[in-house]
Amino acid sequence: MRRFLVVALMMTGVAGCSFEESICSSGEYPVAAVDSYTGRACVPDGDPVPEGYVRFPQGKQPRQVGDEWDRYWESHKLDQRGNEIR
Repeated sequence: MRRFLVVALMMTGVAGCSFEESICSSGEYPVAAVDSYTGRACVPDGDPVPEGYVRFPQGKQPRQVGDEWDRYWESHKLDQRGNEIR
C-alpha cells in the first residue's frame, strides 16, 4: 500500500516536482518578429539576429514558457529597432 501511495503522489505532481519548459535551448537566445505578438525564434549564441527579427530589450527576455516576460510579450510588440510598440 505504501508503494502505491508514493507512486500515486508522484504521478499527480503532489510530490513537489515541477517542470519548466525553456523558451530556447542552451546556447541559444530568443528573438521577436518585428511588429508581431506571436512571432518568435531562437538563434544560436554568436549568430546575428535574422532579418525581420529583433532582440528582446535587456532585462525583458522571456526565459521559461509562461514566465512574466513570456506573458508580457503576448500583448506587446517591438519595432524594427527593438523599441516597444503597442
